[in-house]
Amino acid sequence: MIILRDGPISDPRIAENPSITLFFGKLIFLKPRETNVSIGMAGVTEFNSKENLISQIRKRDARIVSFVHTKISNAIYKALVATRKPDYELAENLANKVLQKMVDHGYGASEKEAIPSVEDVQDMVESILIEEGLSETAKAYILYRHERRKIRDEKMKILDKKDLDEIDKSFSVNSLRVLASRYLLRDDNNEIIEGPRQMFERVAILVTLPDLVHDSRIFDIESKHGNYIDEAEKYYDKIDDFHLKLKIGEFYLNKYHFESLIRLYIDLAKEKHMKCSFKDLLRLVAEGKMSAYESRIREYYNLMVSKDFLPNTPTLMNAGARLGQLSACFVLDMPDDMNKIMKSSTDAAMIFKSGGGVGINYSDLRPEGDIVASTSGVASGPSSFMRIIDTITDVVKQGGKRRGANMGILEAWHPDIEKFVTAKTKPGVFENFNVSVGISNDFWKSIIDKQNHKYVLRNPRTQEPIKHIDSQQLLDLISFSAWKSAEPGVIFFDNINKYNPCMEAKGGPLRATNPCGEQSLYPYESCNLGSINLANFVKRKADGMYEFDWQRYEQAVRLSTRLLDNVIDANKYPVEEIDKNTKLTRRIGLGIMGIADLLFLLRIPYVSREGYEFMNKLAEAISYYSMEESVALAKVRGPFPLFSKTDYVKGKVPVAGYYEIPKENHSFDWDSLIMKIRKHGIRNSWTTTIAPTGTLSMIADTSNGIEPIFALVFEKRVTVGRFFYTNRIFENVLMASGLYDDEILTRIANNYGSVRDMNEIPQWIQKIFETAIDIHWTDHLMAQAVWQKWISNAIAKTINMPGDATADDVKSAYLLAHELGLKGVTVYRDGSRHEQVLHITGDTIKEKRFMVNPSGYVADFIRDNIREPFVREQIAQIYNYNHNFEETTTIPQYGENQQMASVKKANLQSSVIENYDNMCPSCKAKLIVTEGCNMCIECGFSSCGSG
Repeated sequence: MIILRDGPISDPRIAENPSITLFFGKLIFLKPRETNVSIGMAGVTEFNSKENLISQIRKRDARIVSFVHTKISNAIYKALVATRKPDYELAENLANKVLQKMVDHGYGASEKEAIPSVEDVQDMVESILIEEGLSETAKAYILYRHERRKIRDEKMKILDKKDLDEIDKSFSVNSLRVLASRYLLRDDNNEIIEGPRQMFERVAILVTLPDLVHDSRIFDIESKHGNYIDEAEKYYDKIDDFHLKLKIGEFYLNKYHFESLIRLYIDLAKEKHMKCSFKDLLRLVAEGKMSAYESRIREYYNLMVSKDFLPNTPTLMNAGARLGQLSACFVLDMPDDMNKIMKSSTDAAMIFKSGGGVGINYSDLRPEGDIVASTSGVASGPSSFMRIIDTITDVVKQGGKRRGANMGILEAWHPDIEKFVTAKTKPGVFENFNVSVGISNDFWKSIIDKQNHKYVLRNPRTQEPIKHIDSQQLLDLISFSAWKSAEPGVIFFDNINKYNPCMEAKGGPLRATNPCGEQSLYPYESCNLGSINLANFVKRKADGMYEFDWQRYEQAVRLSTRLLDNVIDANKYPVEEIDKNTKLTRRIGLGIMGIADLLFLLRIPYVSREGYEFMNKLAEAISYYSMEESVALAKVRGPFPLFSKTDYVKGKVPVAGYYEIPKENHSFDWDSLIMKIRKHGIRNSWTTTIAPTGTLSMIADTSNGIEPIFALVFEKRVTVGRFFYTNRIFENVLMASGLYDDEILTRIANNYGSVRDMNEIPQWIQKIFETAIDIHWTDHLMAQAVWQKWISNAIAKTINMPGDATADDVKSAYLLAHELGLKGVTVYRDGSRHEQVLHITGDTIKEKRFMVNPSGYVADFIRDNIREPFVREQIAQIYNYNHNFEETTTIPQYGENQQMASVKKANLQSSVIENYDNMCPSCKAKLIVTEGCNMCIECGFSSCGSG
C-alpha cells in the first residue's frame, strides 16, 4: 500500500513556472510551454475568446475569483501524464472543448447564477474526456479529484475547520499535522483557535513592532530626549482594554502585541531615544499615521507563508501569545556555589517552560570526592547537578507542548572527565541531555605531541593538579563511547574562540553551547534562530532545467536578518539577566534548510567538486548579505552595545573564510564591508548559524539543514499495513522516467532508502540522489567544513558512519574535524544508540549494504591541506591517499531520453545496521537521528528543540 504524498497546492515554484504542476499532490515537471502550431493562431484566439466570456469562478468556500483557463489545460495534461500520454497540445485542444461546453451551458453571462463553480468545471472536464474516448485519462482525472477531496477532508479534520483558506491549502497534510500539534494556539479546552494564516499574522505583526518604534517620528539614534517611562508603564495594567483596539493598516494588535509595544517603547525610553510620549505613539497608531507599516507586516508574513524562511519554533509558538518568549537557545552558568547552582536550576525551569533549550558547562564544579568546607563532607561532582537539571526537564514541559533539551559540557581537564565520557553508554542515563567534551588548545597540543601525551587534570576549585592522564587514551575513550552510544560529542573551544570578536569585551572565551552545539553563547545569553529554505530559490530555464535565483536569495537573507534582529527587541525573556546580556551582543542565527532538495533540483551531486563549490558560495553569500544588512541596521538604530569594546573596531570579523580562503577565491568584497563596519558599526555581533531544522523542515516540506536526505524512500509500519514515504523530487523524477511503481519503491526501501547499486535505476539518478549513508564520513565532515568557513557561529550536522565503522574511524573523524576548522562534531554510527531508528529497510534484505569511498575531492583536500603528521597518520589508516575515484556519469537534461550512463562503482561489502527501541515521547512513533538530534517525522519532536 502506498501513501501518495500530498504537496502544497499553491507551491511558489508552480506559480512562477506554468510548466510545473501537481498530480495526486505530486510535483510534475511538464513539457515547457511552446507555440501551439498544430491548432494555429485561430485556435489560440478561439480559446482566449471563450476564456474572456468566462471571467470568474466560484471557489469551494464560496469566494468569487478570476477564472484562469490554463488551469484546465494543466489539469488535463496531468491526467494525460498519469496515463503515459504527455501531450500538451492535446490538453489544450481538450481544454478548448471544455470552455466551449461551458459557454453552451450558459456560463459566462453577467448574472451571478452563471458563474461556474470549481465542481462545475471539473464535471465538464470529466465529460469531455469521456466523450473524446479517453476513458483511462478520465479515470485518472476522477481519481485525482477523489484524492484531492480526501486531502481537503483530512486538512479540515486536522485544523477542525469547515472550510480551508488558501494558506491552509498551501501546506501539506504532514505540515498541518505538525502545526496543529505544536504551534497553533488552543483555548482552555485544548481546541485549536487559529489556523496557519492567523499564526503567521500574529508573528508578522509582532516582529514589525520594532520597525514601527524605530520610525523617525518616534525614535532618535542620539540619546538626548526626555524620560517618558512612568507614563508608559501604567499601560501594563490596561493591556486587556487594548485587545484588538488598535490596528496597523488592516492588522489588529492583540493584547500581547500591545504589551510588547509597551516593553519596546520603555527599553528605548530608558536610553532616551524616544522623541514623544507613549500616549503620542498610541495616538499616531490610532489615527492611522503608522499604517505604512502594514506593508512591512505583509513582507514578513509573505516571507513565512511562502516557506522561503521560518523562524525558530519558540517564535512561531509564542509571538503575539501569552508567553512571548521567542528564542530557542540559552546558556546558563553553573558556578561552584550552592545558591547560584539553585538559581541556575530555577532559571532553567523558566526557560523550559517558555520553549527554550539550555546549555551548561559544568566544569567549574568541584570533582566528586572533593572536600566541602561548610559541612566537612565531600562533593558529589558535576553529574549529580546534571541530574537535577535532567529531573527538572522531565517535570517542566516546554510551553505545554514539548520536552526541554539540554547540553551538558565538561572540559577535558576536569578530574571527573572519564566518568562523564562514559555516562551515557548505558540506557536511561541523562535522557534529556546531549553531552559533549570541551576541548581546548592545551589538550590538542598534548594529542599531537610526538613525545609526550601526559595531560594534567586539575581541581576547578583550587586549579591545582589532581593527576596526569594519557591524552590519547582519553581521546580513545571518547571515541569508543561515541562509537558505542553516539555520545559524547566534541566541542573545539579553540576553534570557537579563534575569531571571537567579543573575547575581551566579555572577559574571556566562549565555553558553552546550546543543546545541539551549533550556537555558542556566554552565560545568561540567548540567541534566536531562523532558516531560509534554499529549495524554494530556483527558477526554470528555457531548456527545462533549474537555476538558482541569487537575487531572491539576497532579498530573503536581508529581510530575514531584519526579522531576527527585531525578535531580539520583541522578545519577552524568561530571566532578567538573559534580557540584559542578549541585548549587549544582539547575536542572531540566520541559517538554511533544504540544501539536499536544492541540489536534487539543480542536478548537482552533494559529494562533488561542483557541489562543494556551490555550497561554499551559498555560505559566503548568507554571511556577507546578513552582515551587510546588519551594518545598514546599525546606521539607523545603532550597533550592538559592546561594539566599541570588541575586535570589530580593529577590522576583525568572526568569519574564518575571510582569513583562511585566498581573497581571489572570495565572491564578495569583504574588505569594503569591514571598512563599513569600522565606520558605522554592526547591529549583531554574530549573524549566521546553521541549526537543526527538523520541525521547520517538516512545515516547509523540505530537507533538513545542510544534511543530505537520510532516505529517498522509507517505510512506516502501522496496524493496517506498510506505507512508504518518498522524497517528492525523487518521486517526480521516477515518474518522468517511467520508473514509478510499488515494486521499485519497495526495492529502494529495502536498499536502506538508497538507489545505490540498483541496476534498474539509471546511473545518473544514482549519482544525483545521494543519501546520508551513501556518503563517506569524510565527505560529511567536508560538507560541514565548507559551510563552517563562512558561518560565524557553528553548524548542527550528523557525521554518519556505517554500522561496521570502528572506534578508530570515530577518532579519525574527531581529529580531521579539528583540522578542518569545525567548532564541534557529532558522530552517529548506525546502530550505536540504544534505540530503534526509523525502519528504512523492509523484511527481505537485512544485511546487504555497500561500502562507500571518500570522494576524490575530499581525498585530494586531505592530502594537500592536512599538515599535522599525527592526524595524517591516523587518517592514513582509514583509506589510501592514492585513492582516485573517478566519476564519468552524464547527467541528462529534462526531456532527454533517460539512457543508462556509465560510472565506476565503489567497492561493495555487507554490514549490519542494528535495530533498537526508540519511541517518540510525544506520539510514540519511531525516531530518526539527524543533525545530531533524535527527531520524529510524525509529530516533529526533536531532542534538541532548536527548530
